[in-house]
Amino acid sequence: MGKVAVVLCASALALACAPASAPASSPNAASTQTYIQANYALVRAGTALLPTVTVVLRNTRARIERECANAALNSPQNPESTELSNEIIGAIVLAAYRTGIPAGNAYIRAAGGLRWSNPRLTSTISSYVGKLKVLRALAPPNVCADVRAWVSSGYRTLTQSTVRFDQLFMPNWVAIGELPTQLLAPYVRANQRSLLRRSTQLESQLTEFEANDGVNTWDTIMDALGVSP
Repeated sequence: MGKVAVVLCASALALACAPASAPASSPNAASTQTYIQANYALVRAGTALLPTVTVVLRNTRARIERECANAALNSPQNPESTELSNEIIGAIVLAAYRTGIPAGNAYIRAAGGLRWSNPRLTSTISSYVGKLKVLRALAPPNVCADVRAWVSSGYRTLTQSTVRFDQLFMPNWVAIGELPTQLLAPYVRANQRSLLRRSTQLESQLTEFEANDGVNTWDTIMDALGVSP
């Protein structure tokens, strides 16, 4: 799927290498506890929804194939086709994300205002939350209309809707779950490590699903439309 957002966190190794006596003030400890629980709830909800997402992706693919199969048959591979490929990725990702809006909203509420004494950690979490907010607000693109417009232009011009969508989607496309393990490590307590390990396992399941079902959906849609990435 072009670049595939991957959040693989080797938490056990990172935590084992963390200083055993790293300082953890009360605000740091409170933020860490809240964040670990919020991230776990998010990835647990995400993995629980995978059967639903499978159906949603199948329906998204079927709808696009029904509405505009072969719309760009024999079209060239050029910068515009790459932008349309990115739009198709976005349509797939947003369809999947929208199955988990309540879980995403709960995560944003819990994690959005957290602060640590390490500004890099605070910035990392804040940036991730901000990207989820953008994806939450982004309207799904009209892939068929945009592909047809590109074909009508002689494969030279994209619609403004494609350009705007890609400008918002691509820099904010993130995987479900964010564990900056090394940055969190100084504040993690022993009784939190099992939940971190479980979160990492769930994130790996989500990554594997995206790399398989997500990529296969994208590939099938691209073939059906006749668009080359």
